[in-house]
Amino acid sequence: MSFRHFLLTLLGAATLTSAALAHAEAAPPLKVVRIATISFANNGKVGHTAESAVLDNDGWLQAELKKRGIGLEWVPVSPAAVGPQVNEGFANGRIDFAGYGDLPSIIANASGIQTRLIVPGGPGSNTYLVVPAGSAAKSIKDLKGKRIALHRGRPWEYPFSKLLAANGLTFNDVKIVNLNPQAGAAALASGSVDAFFTLDDAYLLADKGVGKIIWDSKQSSPDWKMRAELWGRKAFIDQYPDVTQLIATAHIRAAHWSAQEANRKAYYQLATGSGIPLSVVEREYAGDITPWKDRFSPLYDTFLQDHYRDEVVYARNAGVIHADLDYRTLFDTRFVDAALKDPALAGFWAARRSQ
Repeated sequence: MSFRHFLLTLLGAATLTSAALAHAEAAPPLKVVRIATISFANNGKVGHTAESAVLDNDGWLQAELKKRGIGLEWVPVSPAAVGPQVNEGFANGRIDFAGYGDLPSIIANASGIQTRLIVPGGPGSNTYLVVPAGSAAKSIKDLKGKRIALHRGRPWEYPFSKLLAANGLTFNDVKIVNLNPQAGAAALASGSVDAFFTLDDAYLLADKGVGKIIWDSKQSSPDWKMRAELWGRKAFIDQYPDVTQLIATAHIRAAHWSAQEANRKAYYQLATGSGIPLSVVEREYAGDITPWKDRFSPLYDTFLQDHYRDEVVYARNAGVIHADLDYRTLFDTRFVDAALKDPALAGFWAARRSQ
């Protein structure tokens, strides 16, 4: 390296360092980090989703934040309206991070709410098509022209569109009744709809004898599951990249623990904290072709990128969003990249390609 090249490199590094210091000085002292999490009332206690429960149970994040004089606040979100509540929280600055679905995140960014995907969450939960117990329907094709309860704008809308398309159908071939999961379950039980597209609460309907599952995503591409990832408010990320790194690292540590087969039963137990019976948790994962480890992959692999590319196209064409959106602007990969340099995490997950 010539002396001139060395000098230019040194000056460039000094400029970057000065800019970083100036930015850090501009950021006000941080007292608390607020993470939105889906919360459930269970026997007088508040339970979280399995991912948040693993993170909270570990305690590493709380300890690291405490060293810096920063508190951690879990902001409860109702399962009946996760997307709107989280998006509103991001828009008014009341939350800094949230673990929630892909489609609501696309809706937020298309409407001008700037968030970034900090840690991918793997393919997520299975989706299910449920019909009344006495129904003669055996597949989605038998429901042409029928009433199907589906909560529009939720992360499982996109998998539903894929199920329709795979069977030569479109949204115009069925009558969508836009209901949240609780109302959708009630509508199925009362016979107000002919089918219900939902998550693992499908097993509760089957156990009660009011519904039967005629399709699930277990044998399909992981692209047909409901994705949920860790998203951060861009303004916060820009102001506090060091704290954002802590949040990302904590989530990847939790994913690494969850992804180990030896911890599967313990993960199941933590998942029941939301009030879901253990038998439902076990059935959710039974017979699934997606390897257990891959369910928690934090990689920005080709599979994830293609998923968001295609879902943005779907959302625009379906009128779910009304502005063009470059899916690549949603990703901020630097925090996962840094966390995976830990020798205990490096190489644990393998990148996947679209199927």
